[in-house]
Amino acid sequence: MGAMPMRDIVLIIFIGLIIAMGFKRPFLWVLLYIYVDIVSPGEVGWGFIRSLHLSVVAFIAAFAGYALLDTKEGSRFTFRQGLIVALLAWCGYTTLGAAFQDTAWAKWDWVWKSLIFAAFLPLTLRTRLRIEAAVLVYILSIAAIAISGGVKTVAGGGGYGLLVLLVQNDSGIYEGSIFSTAAIASIPLILFLARHGTIFKPDWRVWTFAAALIFSCLLIPIGTQARTGLVCIGVLGVLMMRAVKHRFLFAGLASVALVASIPFLPQAFTDRMATITGFQSDESASTRLQVWKWTYHYALANPTGGGFDAYRSNSFTYEVPKIEGEGNNQQITYETVTDESRAYHSSYFEMLGEQGWLGLFMWLLLQGLGVWHMERIRWREGPKRADRDVWMFDLATALQHAQIIFLVGALFVGIAFQSFALILIGFQCALWSFWRIRRKGFQRSAVAEKLAAERGEGSPFPT
Repeated sequence: MGAMPMRDIVLIIFIGLIIAMGFKRPFLWVLLYIYVDIVSPGEVGWGFIRSLHLSVVAFIAAFAGYALLDTKEGSRFTFRQGLIVALLAWCGYTTLGAAFQDTAWAKWDWVWKSLIFAAFLPLTLRTRLRIEAAVLVYILSIAAIAISGGVKTVAGGGGYGLLVLLVQNDSGIYEGSIFSTAAIASIPLILFLARHGTIFKPDWRVWTFAAALIFSCLLIPIGTQARTGLVCIGVLGVLMMRAVKHRFLFAGLASVALVASIPFLPQAFTDRMATITGFQSDESASTRLQVWKWTYHYALANPTGGGFDAYRSNSFTYEVPKIEGEGNNQQITYETVTDESRAYHSSYFEMLGEQGWLGLFMWLLLQGLGVWHMERIRWREGPKRADRDVWMFDLATALQHAQIIFLVGALFVGIAFQSFALILIGFQCALWSFWRIRRKGFQRSAVAEKLAAERGEGSPFPT
């Protein structure tokens, strides 16, 4: 038996320390699960750590710590959390009748954990410090992948399907288009922590790291050559216009930076991005349109959906125009293409094909309420309010912008159940409860009132 790799040793010691400290502060186990769920350290290691089932261990620890060791005062179950549970139940129902049982249950194995944790997470985020700590761990987990990908991109190791993001894996969050969406969606939260962080208070070191991390996130779409990432950067730019004070100056500087960066971009990247406008002659884009058309008709015939991975039953034939020659000598010919078992390449059609019309409605309602709730907080805590809370305003703005970027990226990638997006929903639910408690009041139980009086406490919800 060979010696354990040093990377495995470091990861095991780190995770072991967090588990040990969790007996004193059980909330640390919640943070541990966020890290494990996003980074997947079991795949980062090379040896023994792969057999430890860290995700299961962290998942059980997070729930057990809350149930057995943590205080429940201030925990509230919101409508959106109930909607997540309802969506989970519906997914279970459609999985029982899924068209492809083997692969459907394989996807169910990770989907149910992501949904349950998203519904559970807000119960533990009862204070400002806890919310900030969870957002910080989330961003640092994204950073572990983004920094690796950014460095490799600068070193010339990018390419469509070629950039290795921390581990040799091209699925889940490590798939190029998926992580491009996650990385760009994280930028608003990076800026929030740089402005309002109390764990790492804002200074030149924090801002330097934040700037470097944002640059790494912006490099990910270049390194992966993911067109979805470029679209997400465009959406981020538009949303930033909404948040900055000097909009025309920001727009001008952003335009100059864009033009100045073009000569430094890899030719392969610019060629691939050019296919966004020429989607009719791009086989990949044409295939997506055909898959979406097939999914719509499939849902009409199967209103409750076909369960996870129902796309495996698709088959279609279509013609793709091919342009040959240049200038006035261009000739257009049509090539017949037959495809089958092609993935949805869209979260919206993923939900429609797998969970039917009801599943799509619940998912859209879950997302729409998030945008609306964050906007309500922004309105109440806006600049015109004398008693505004800037921290809540900026966090609501960051979470709303992150979600909008996700929703745009989700148009082109099947990420409806990806944990990074569901954790964002968990943050929104936590902030919504936190805000309502402070702005609309919260009636404590008689027992809680008595205990607070005995301790001389004015509020069970410290900042």
